Amino acid sequence: MTPNPGFRAGALAAVPIMLGYFPMAVVFGVEASRVGLSTLQAGMLSVIMFAGAAQFLALALIASGAAPLVAAGTLIAINLRHILYGPALMKAAGQPKRRWAALWSWCLTDEVFAQALATFRTGQRFSEGWITGLGLCAYAAWVGGSVVGAWAGEELLTAWPALEAGLGFIVPALFLALLMSVASRESLPAVAVALVATVLGALVFDATGAILSGMIAGALAGVLIR
Repeated sequence: MTPNPGFRAGALAAVPIMLGYFPMAVVFGVEASRVGLSTLQAGMLSVIMFAGAAQFLALALIASGAAPLVAAGTLIAINLRHILYGPALMKAAGQPKRRWAALWSWCLTDEVFAQALATFRTGQRFSEGWITGLGLCAYAAWVGGSVVGAWAGEELLTAWPALEAGLGFIVPALFLALLMSVASRESLPAVAVALVATVLGALVFDATGAILSGMIAGALAGVLIR
């Protein structure tokens, strides 16, 4: 076991996530300006929600004029997987103290969770300072990018069309790299089930249905196989 790292070490561990989050958040900010949100509104949406896929979906719902209750239900459904992140990390970390759990658990996105889980599996002890640094720096990068994108507006990506095309690959590639770092032979069946369910969900339903199908099927497969 390595000594307990602190906030600074967590911030350094967050650098790869920040490099992926900031440009994608800029794209979110630009898209938010396209649907009529102000810089303040786009920034507050990232401050309050902090969920990339759900935020892009929120913009689509706003643009389509969806009813508030329908929009809220859809966004809650797509983010239900986050409920499992905290307990999973607590188990991997050996049920440590949770004095600041309300703070760092707020920052548990897919990528932050994957990075933390992979780090704990290398033998690093759980440290609230470390995971707070990891989460808050990722959070700051996303919020900051959202504000920059909303402030710059659509002209930013209009002037650089190649940039817009390339940015779409950053976060998926980052998450794939983090997923591979925590993958094991035991987890492969559950991953395969989730992949198949996601593809079928996309064919039968839509993107949201695909995500929910893969999430539920993968979780059930992980429980049953173990």
